[in-house]
Amino acid sequence: MKVSATEAKNRFGYLLESAQKAPVVIEKGGRRHSVLISAEQFDALSAGAAATPSLAQRRKEFNERHKDWIEEQNRHFDEHGLWNDDLRIW
Repeated sequence: MKVSATEAKNRFGYLLESAQKAPVVIEKGGRRHSVLISAEQFDALSAGAAATPSLAQRRKEFNERHKDWIEEQNRHFDEHGLWNDDLRIW
C-alpha cells in the first residue's frame, strides 16, 4: 500500500492495522520516504542484521578457510616477485 504523508497523518490508526498485514509505503513530495511495518517484521529484519558477521569477522574466516592458498600465493611472490616487475614503459 502506498499513501502520501498527509494521508498517513490523517489515517494513522488505519495504517497501523494495515501494516500488520503488509508494509505501508509513505510518500512525501511524490517520492518514497518511509515504510511502516509490523513489530514482527521489524524484529525479523533486526535479527537478520544482527546475524550478519562484520567485515573483520568475514575477513578472518576467509583467511582461515583459504590459509593454504594464501601461503602458496605468498611463496610464489617471494620466489618470482611481480610478473611485471621489470616492465619498462618507453
